[in-house]
Amino acid sequence: MIEQPPGSPSTSLSSPAPSPWPPGRRSAKELLAHAKEFGKENRTRSWLHVAETFAVLAVLQAVTVLAPMWGVRLVASVLMGLVTVRGFILYHDYMHNSLLRGSTVGKWVMYAFGMYVLTPPNVWRQTHNYHHAHTAKIVGSHVGSYLMVTTDMWKQMTPTQRVVYKIYRHPLTIVFALYTVFFYGMCVSSFQRNPRKNWDSLLAVVVHAAACVAIGSFAGLSTLLFAYVLPLFIATMAGAYLFYAQHDFPEMNVQPRESWEYTRAALESSSYMRGGPLFHWFTGNIGYHHVHHLNPGIPFYRLPEAMAAIPELQSPKGTTSIHPRDVLACFRMKLWDVEQNRMVGYPEGT
Repeated sequence: MIEQPPGSPSTSLSSPAPSPWPPGRRSAKELLAHAKEFGKENRTRSWLHVAETFAVLAVLQAVTVLAPMWGVRLVASVLMGLVTVRGFILYHDYMHNSLLRGSTVGKWVMYAFGMYVLTPPNVWRQTHNYHHAHTAKIVGSHVGSYLMVTTDMWKQMTPTQRVVYKIYRHPLTIVFALYTVFFYGMCVSSFQRNPRKNWDSLLAVVVHAAACVAIGSFAGLSTLLFAYVLPLFIATMAGAYLFYAQHDFPEMNVQPRESWEYTRAALESSSYMRGGPLFHWFTGNIGYHHVHHLNPGIPFYRLPEAMAAIPELQSPKGTTSIHPRDVLACFRMKLWDVEQNRMVGYPEGT
């Protein structure tokens, strides 16, 4: 999502590396084998979830356009934004080959949706796959994620680098994620970096701009707001925060690159987000993020089943929620302190 600013220091972790695997836990190989049992999708069930999600989106879209009262349109627009988060999780799972794998119809449906939410398939595949393979490494973990540095690295950064770092991790960057993370980070920046490889990033920008002009010109600015801009604004803001809280929480563990271990990163560097059935419906169970990182091939609707069946997943190291207390706690996490072995805020006076 967010790339490391030019000139950032490349300091390695200097403290002794902790043991890569806690005692008493089943081996990584055993855990991965157990999780693999849940990686088989039920194709009928997958299509039912897709049909349900896009049918709800279609109804809400119609209300945002046709309802006579602006209050009704506003409510429908907000709900459409939340359901778009669920739609994104379907797209996300398709890109992980855990949903509708090999389906030609599924491919075009999901690719079209990815363009709509300004997450073109090429750059998403590049950055998100890298993210899964490098979660919670200091060096390199910024690709497909939020930049993270240690307290020692912070001391070596120039004032300009610190300002850039603070902007990347500021709550307003997440609030305006439609423009900061998705429009610029996923589309404009990726196309500038590699136009040939990320040609669909430019296409997403062109389609997005054309849609805004067409809707505004033919249906009016109110329809543009309620039917297009506001739902995307809400969906991208919610998605950006979910991703932030999944990998920036008080209890998370960051491993030195030289002793980094995939399964430990999944269990200790990815959070579990508490919530009721409605919350998990809107978010496509992505709150079971430690389960997802253990095996991204598990379809979203089987993540709760996997957590219930695997003892090591039932007491996650990091648990959070969308309660304001937990949101503030996550936003306070800015730097990794090697000595204290935990996330901390910015030093006073900086």
